[in-house]
Amino acid sequence: MADEDTSPMFQIQRIYLKDLSLEQPNSPAIFLEQQQPQVDINIGVGAEAIGKDSYEVVVRVTVTTKVGEKTLFLLEAKQAGIFEIRNVPQDQLQPIISIACPGIVYPYLRAIVSDICTRAGFPPVTLAEINFQAMYESQMAAAEEAAKAAANGSTLIN
Repeated sequence: MADEDTSPMFQIQRIYLKDLSLEQPNSPAIFLEQQQPQVDINIGVGAEAIGKDSYEVVVRVTVTTKVGEKTLFLLEAKQAGIFEIRNVPQDQLQPIISIACPGIVYPYLRAIVSDICTRAGFPPVTLAEINFQAMYESQMAAAEEAAKAAANGSTLIN
């Protein structure tokens, strides 16, 4: 029985839409524009412990679509999940939270963004697939470089 208590566990507790905002500041005139819009997409991931062995992971997106200087629409969404992660070695916890959890949450966010754009009267915006492992590794490399730069900078100060 003691073996059961110490075995690693990963469980999805809930997936939910945490926040959603759509703005169309130039409607209805913007619908008459014939130019191809410029689309800017920013995606981020955040996580926090919300209890013993429970973590909330949030994937957020901002889609800004413009025709010239006029905003067609601005969509901001946060899709979240609550995950129970227990008895996992500390060195494996952050990769699970930063890679596996966003990979589970992100498809829900992609569907919502596409659906909301369509319901707002625009062509769907299809978010590209994301390699969360590459994103995590890039963030870790950047943090390591920043730490090295800080360490080198502090040794140069007299």
